[in-house]
Amino acid sequence: MKRTLSAFIIFLSCTVFPVLAFSSENSSDVSHEAVHSIYAGWAPMGIVAIIIFVLSYGLVLAEEYSHMRKSKPVMLGAGLIWICIGIIAPSYGVTHDDMHAAIMHGLEEFAALMLFLLAAMTYISSLEDRKVFEVLKDKLVQAGLSLRQLFWATGIIAFFLSPIADNMTTSLVMGAVVMAVAGNDKKFITLACVNIVCAANAGGAFSPFGDITTLMVWQAGNVEFFEFFALFLPSVACFIVPATIMSFFVSTDKPAPLEKNTRLRYGAKTIIALGIFTIAMAISLEQFFGLPPFLGMMTGMSLLMIHAWFVRHHSKYRDNNYNIIDNVAAAEWDTLLFFFGVIFSVSGLAFLGYLELMSNALYGHMGDSVTNIILGVISALIDNIPIMFAVLTMDPQMDHFQWLLITLTAGVGGSLLSIGSAAGVALMGTARGKYTFFGHLKWTPVIALGYAAGIAVHFMINSHLMGTLSGGH
Repeated sequence: MKRTLSAFIIFLSCTVFPVLAFSSENSSDVSHEAVHSIYAGWAPMGIVAIIIFVLSYGLVLAEEYSHMRKSKPVMLGAGLIWICIGIIAPSYGVTHDDMHAAIMHGLEEFAALMLFLLAAMTYISSLEDRKVFEVLKDKLVQAGLSLRQLFWATGIIAFFLSPIADNMTTSLVMGAVVMAVAGNDKKFITLACVNIVCAANAGGAFSPFGDITTLMVWQAGNVEFFEFFALFLPSVACFIVPATIMSFFVSTDKPAPLEKNTRLRYGAKTIIALGIFTIAMAISLEQFFGLPPFLGMMTGMSLLMIHAWFVRHHSKYRDNNYNIIDNVAAAEWDTLLFFFGVIFSVSGLAFLGYLELMSNALYGHMGDSVTNIILGVISALIDNIPIMFAVLTMDPQMDHFQWLLITLTAGVGGSLLSIGSAAGVALMGTARGKYTFFGHLKWTPVIALGYAAGIAVHFMINSHLMGTLSGGH
């Protein structure tokens, strides 16, 4: 299926994009602003750049089978795309200074998001090191719940934990609970994992901290921090509708009780408090002083490092093994480097003019609502990070309602397939052989009902935002 998808994307890229370019007004003029596009059209190097992007992303889609981390092909693709641009640029009057400005613009985008995510991931890694998630898992396992109650408990916790932690960490913690309790009950494992994926993705959609895509929209200034909560009820609908239907297929039997008594390591409660303070500081610095959120996150990370130093050297419960640098090393570097490849690949295609052409073809002809809903569905096949970055790079003139809509659809659309989000991919690894692509696919129609319900709720309760320009415009 993934090979078919890759071939389809290659076909589109090699036919639709160039045709759009050819039908537009060709120009060799470079924009007077620091970063804009040239119009490569049918230029051989432009076509090669598109093919490189498609092939590199095809390898990302094949990660489950090749076991090659997704960062590797997109980083290589990004470098090759910009080499193609370097070859073609002089014929369009692009100077070395123009190229440097374009690259540095991409670096600025990446650095701000990477530093924010690095601080957040370090906090998550520290909480894991201090056994916070392990204790949460043990409490659920020992609660004596029936399978149906556990189905709802893991889903609800995933929905409310994901806005604070990332959806992948949330799914792994809840997935560990399911695997510990369910044994070899493949039917329950499949239903519970599908529910966790839907809940984690839906919960992440109404918080800037819940998913990389929401973080991107927030840092771009298109939606302010507190404005994301307008998506709470639509997100609830995306989770509740499929969960309610699937719950009727879950047994009410009680699993055998399990005994395990993990304890929090020293400093865990302080880290939780510091994490809350760090989030509040990032929000406050942005709201009151206009400082980018990553500054607040990195300042909070310094407090975490000082706390670790205190635990190692001055606490009566000294722990010489507690080192934040180890937690930094344990951050999800593959995701961060994948993000680098995505930003520079997409920005390269934008520099060649293809994203502007795509924006005109989609938003200009199909309309904002239809395009945003379709892009959400596509995010089930293609990771939502490049989709959202492409939208932000196109920068269509959308009102506040539409920016919230694309935030919602890109966030929850990945639930339609197990490969559509980090949460689903992570759970397929945890429950290998029990939670599978086709096991998830069986419930895709039910998940699609939740996707449609979330969009309908958004149109019902947030229609007053139509016509209101976003902060980025």
